[in-house]
Amino acid sequence: MVVPTPHAVANSVDTGIRVITEPSVYVLGRQTVDDTELDRFLADHGVNWESDSEIAGEVLTETAGRLCYMSFAKPRPGGNAAYLTHIKEVGHGSVLEHAVWNLLFTGVSRSLTHELVRHRAGFGFSQLSQRYVDESVAEYVEPDIIANDPELHAIWLETVKQSHAAYVKLAEALNAKLADPAAATAAMLPPNSDRTTRRKTARQAARSVLPNATETKIFVTGNARALRHFIEMRGSAFAEPEIRKLATAVLDVLVKDAPNLFSDYQKVPLPDGTFEVTTQYKKV
Repeated sequence: MVVPTPHAVANSVDTGIRVITEPSVYVLGRQTVDDTELDRFLADHGVNWESDSEIAGEVLTETAGRLCYMSFAKPRPGGNAAYLTHIKEVGHGSVLEHAVWNLLFTGVSRSLTHELVRHRAGFGFSQLSQRYVDESVAEYVEPDIIANDPELHAIWLETVKQSHAAYVKLAEALNAKLADPAAATAAMLPPNSDRTTRRKTARQAARSVLPNATETKIFVTGNARALRHFIEMRGSAFAEPEIRKLATAVLDVLVKDAPNLFSDYQKVPLPDGTFEVTTQYKKV
């Protein structure tokens, strides 16, 4: 049977395999503003100014934008919300790069992360290692189009079970084989390799049979501009459905965290039950 997880899970499967259908997004880190240093800068330049936002990413973005024109002394009406809306209107997106979030994604497939890590500029990634982490109790992400059809689900599940069983057998057999110094030497390991090295070598070979559906976890640091680009690209109706779900989930947490930076997005329902993400301020 399925072992419960924080993610949405599909039909029952054998012990050792969990099936996931929804990603999870955790906000692990946010910036802070050193108000003393900001006040010192303003005093050194003979101006008084204070943002009406208490959200660090929004304050830092506004500060960076105002610095470009030294517009602290005569701010326009409307506060931080109006200021950041104007930034998006004119496409002055470089100042959004100063707002940064640390996010953790789980319940996503390795297929998804192959797409995710293409977003290089403005992002940092740290992903779960299949060389060091045992996958004998593993999770797999099932596409909705398969999960919603009993016949397709049965084909998918049987394939995953076979791949999972092959991984377990290979990892065990390889680990036992590498205990033999001759076999370790043939695998280009030092004759006196410790158990950890042998285990890593066994797992890195055995993982070759694991499918793209294998669940992974990835720590992502991104600035607001890069995150907006990700949301627009992967929240599109033309994006792959799993990563579109993730883009929508990322938007949901960022709108709560920094509405003045992200609330211009709209979620439009799609026939497959997911949402397309749109905005009038594209490619800021």
